[in-house]
Amino acid sequence: MLQSQLFTKTSKDTHADSDSINADLLTRGGFIGKTMAGVYSFLPLGYRVIRKIEQIVREEMDGIGGQEILMSALAPKALWEKTGRWENMDVLFKVPAAGDQEYALNPTHEELVAPIARTFLRSYRDLPFACYQIQTKFRNELRAKSGVLRGREFIMKDLYSFHKDIADLDRYYAIAQGAYDRIFARLGLEDRTYLTYASGGTFSQYSHEYQVVLSQGEDQIFVSIEAEKQGKRIAVNKEIFQEGKTVCPVTGGKEFRPEKASEAGNIFKLGTRFSEPFELQFTDEAGKLCTPVMGCYGIGISRLMGVIAEAFADDSGLRWPAAIAPYAVHIMPLAKSHDEESWKAAEEISKQFPDSLVDDRIDASTGARFADSDLIGIPKRIVISPKSLKAGGVEVKDRMTGDVNIVPLDTLKAEGV
Repeated sequence: MLQSQLFTKTSKDTHADSDSINADLLTRGGFIGKTMAGVYSFLPLGYRVIRKIEQIVREEMDGIGGQEILMSALAPKALWEKTGRWENMDVLFKVPAAGDQEYALNPTHEELVAPIARTFLRSYRDLPFACYQIQTKFRNELRAKSGVLRGREFIMKDLYSFHKDIADLDRYYAIAQGAYDRIFARLGLEDRTYLTYASGGTFSQYSHEYQVVLSQGEDQIFVSIEAEKQGKRIAVNKEIFQEGKTVCPVTGGKEFRPEKASEAGNIFKLGTRFSEPFELQFTDEAGKLCTPVMGCYGIGISRLMGVIAEAFADDSGLRWPAAIAPYAVHIMPLAKSHDEESWKAAEEISKQFPDSLVDDRIDASTGARFADSDLIGIPKRIVISPKSLKAGGVEVKDRMTGDVNIVPLDTLKAEGV
């Protein structure tokens, strides 16, 4: 991709209405465009990041038997009335329709997935199963804030599992936790993410949040010091924490350290909370009608983009982990014309790296091009200059570490730049 062909441009100026690091840097870098408070469009660079996050999540959900579907964004009022959430969910968008009809813009999909399962579930032999989707969702937030971390429109992965009994739900719940651990590790967030114990409601003692420690995080968690000594990242959220009384659910330790964090995912054991209202039943081995128990497992895709932006940003801009960067390599020839050797070398190098952005803006100053590169945050920057070519190589900068090395042209690809 030639950088001159990107219709988006970078900006040096902090946006007056950017209320967070992620909103400021993602907007200045040309990754997102603000539609209104809590609503953003994903521009070419940003959408490439979103798709790469989605792919990691999709691979891990497929790996634990999840079957991908896509449910409707609109739902009739009657479905939400069945569960009592039409009146009780404050963030539900209610949409007037023709006549006296009303619809919901779904913030979550338990009210849709349970009736779908009812259509096909007959016997214990049909269980367990799990289905998931990656879809735009809506929350009527009273005050949208923190850029893409807490918006009124967002992209989310939600998986729902169905089981014949609690023991089978517990088994799958542990498998899902393993998948979530792998997702956060692949996103480069392993050392910042804490499995955080939260209230589990009526069915389970605990639910679990995946909280990522951030300096500007909107949540507060309490990290178990004893768990950290054992190499585990365990925390308790502030709603269930009582100083001097709370013990770590994993180690039993009573020492905690407060941290600011942002929630990037959560998992719940739902029990029969949604299967009962929709009369979801199956016949067990003895021919008896039983109600399946459910679990739900969410990850905020667009939220993760903002979390990662804030987790790794420095004073110069964004720093993307290689797995989700918009491009793997940023190629920058320091040439004054397309006839120069530096430009021709850049063309050849770009053939070795299909996932590359080539800065062909030869009329722009070197300083401005370097500043744009740092702001965009692509993991590797390859600078081709007459000086480096004379030495038989190119300058390679690692955006995450800041390390700069001269790499010979003939080993560029082999060294995994």
